[in-house]
This record gives sequence, structure tokens and C-alpha cells, in this order.
Amino acid sequence: MTVFRDRADAGKRLAGRLSKYKDQRDLLVLALPRGGVPVGFEVATALNAPLDVFLVRKLGLPGHEELAMGAIASGGVIVLNEDVVRMHQVPESTIESAVAKQRAELERREHSYGRHRKHIDLRGKSVIIVDDGLATGATMRAAVAAVRKQQPARIIVAVPTAPPDTCRSFRDQADEVICVITPQHFAAVGYWYSDFSQTTDQEVRELLDRADSRFRQDLPLPAQEGAPHEQQSPA
Repeated sequence: MTVFRDRADAGKRLAGRLSKYKDQRDLLVLALPRGGVPVGFEVATALNAPLDVFLVRKLGLPGHEELAMGAIASGGVIVLNEDVVRMHQVPESTIESAVAKQRAELERREHSYGRHRKHIDLRGKSVIIVDDGLATGATMRAAVAAVRKQQPARIIVAVPTAPPDTCRSFRDQADEVICVITPQHFAAVGYWYSDFSQTTDQEVRELLDRADSRFRQDLPLPAQEGAPHEQQSPA
């Protein structure tokens, strides 16, 4: 059973659940790359908000990479899934090796997406963190922890799909949690998409450039200091 045609369709559906934030000042949409960026682009467009990426990498269990033993986020934040680490008796050296590998990938992506050129100030902002779905939620937990350190006014976790327990687990970590669908028999994020093809780095860059261009065009032009007032022609 599929619910969303693709990530763009999922983003539009998700944006409908976030409509109360439209045109809100100090609102920022942060997408988790790569799959969260097409979703976040639609959300940011619908809400008339700026879009940026927030880099997070899953720490996969060796031999079972799809199983998250934790995640690392921009700013050096590391979140471990203690249950997985304990159950599989993962040694500290294995965790350190995984962290080093994923930290290198975070740095590569920062340069690839061009986001190393600026620092995002999240203090006092309402931040919507978007991904294309949650399974264990490890990467999103790392993102929330890293964003929280920057003292935003409000954090909203927003995804098209997640298991019920995972969605509920964020209520103690975020100020608001939006999950469009929470199937009891979840299986995997991609199960709920007709098209769940991999998002490329090039697509991420293009969507970020489009979002930057659109948002700049929507901003009001500043008044020119000292410019003469327009006078009406005499009748």
C-alpha cells in the first residue's frame, strides 16, 4: 500500500498540516539530506519560509548498516541508541570508527552543498525539522539535540510517515510533532512511497538554490534612504 506518489507529494501533504505557520516571522525549515530536502522544499515553499539543510549521519551497526546504533549531527553532537549498543555489545572502538567515518562524510556534504559559507543563527527562531520519514528516529534525535543547543524558540519535528511509537517518542524532545501517517505495520519508510528513488547531491543543491532564489524574491525591497518621494502629476 502506497500513500505518497513521491517526496514532493509527501511534502505538499505535510505542508497542509503545518499551515498555521505560514508567513510566520523567524520561521526556518531545516531538511535532513538527502531525502528530506525535496520534502522540506515543498514545506518551505508553502509556508513562505527559508529552507536550509541540517546535516545528520546515521551510525550503522557493522554488518547490519540499516540498523542505527546512533547518529552524528553538525556541531559534533553524537546520539547513541543505548539499547542497540548494549544488545549487540558494540565496543567503544567500533563506535569511534563509525563516528570518524560519518564525520568525514558530514564535512564532504557541507562543502558539496555550499553550506560551509554561512552560519545559521537559530536563536529565538521557530525551527521545523523535516525528513522523508522516521524508522528508529536516530538521525532525527541527533538533529533535535543539536538544534536545541542553539536555543531556538520552538522545535517542530515534521515527517510524512513514522511508526506510532517513534512518532510519540519525540513528544518529550520537540515542542510539536507532526506525522501525517503512523501505520501500525510500518515495515519501512519507502514502503509508503510509489517513487522512493535516491535523492542525489545535485538535486539537493538545485533545490537549495531554488529555495534561496524564491525566498529572496519574496522579501520586500528596502526603502532607499534619501530617495525622493514620488509626486503625483497635477490634474
